[in-house]
Amino acid sequence: MDKAELESFLKVLPPVEFCCVYGSALHPNNRDMSTMVDYILGVSNPEQWHSQNLQMNKNHYASWMVHLGGPKLMLKYGVVRMHDLIKDILNWERFYLSGRLQKPVHILVDNLDIENVNSANLKAAITAALLLLPPKFTEEDLYAKICSLSYMGDLRMLFAEDRNKVKKIVQAQFDLFQSRYRPFLEEYEAMELLRFMSSGSGQTNVSQDCGLSAARSLVSSLPPMVRSKMGVKLGQEKKLVESGRVIHEVSIGSREEAAKCMQKVLRRTVMVSSARQAVAGLLTAGGVNAVRYLSNKMCKAWKSLR
Repeated sequence: MDKAELESFLKVLPPVEFCCVYGSALHPNNRDMSTMVDYILGVSNPEQWHSQNLQMNKNHYASWMVHLGGPKLMLKYGVVRMHDLIKDILNWERFYLSGRLQKPVHILVDNLDIENVNSANLKAAITAALLLLPPKFTEEDLYAKICSLSYMGDLRMLFAEDRNKVKKIVQAQFDLFQSRYRPFLEEYEAMELLRFMSSGSGQTNVSQDCGLSAARSLVSSLPPMVRSKMGVKLGQEKKLVESGRVIHEVSIGSREEAAKCMQKVLRRTVMVSSARQAVAGLLTAGGVNAVRYLSNKMCKAWKSLR
């Protein structure tokens, strides 16, 4: 599926300020022969956008939404609102709209320079993955852990997702993961937090410093929202920095304690977001479409268990 084909969908919509696409249909190695592509749209005025889209594409919305709520109701269940998108990108609140943008995506429209802001979130994702990994692992293990963050706590993984989904995503787009995350790996290597070694199999082996000081450094690189929630659970310490400003750091007794706490925070965050998306999908798609979509997902899940 080429860029022109992907952009053709946007021609039937009101103008958007951000658009990216993702899905197995875009993988170079699409073993499932999937044709589904997911779009994330961003607009500055969501109510106005929905009003225009309602006139242009009434069939995009469930009939009950059109009759009962109109654009205001659609804000709760329609496309991603740009204010939420910016919040996610700056604060990593729901792992990029529940994890979609830390994985390789194809950006079609970006009038807000979101791709550059993205770097802070990529670093946050790699930091979280490192905290959850053992002292030694492969580069592929790292990307798989990063990819799995978006499914940590996702209710769909219980019954309606391919159990091998993460592995398939990483193997099909390994080069893209590498191009995105290598600069941050090199940064951590310069800080002597990571070491790289080549193996005979062609894999790159990685070892990391698992000491308490290194763990504190990783936690300090997590997004403010995650650190704040960890601080509530583990406590906080006041620290005077060179500028004379007092900052609050998460009190860490051990690396294992920090990793376990962060994992709980992330799982809770993704679980709430995935539940909200599932409910919104059922409400907006209508009964027939929702059942068809869910049955396709469950078929994939059962096939992956064979």
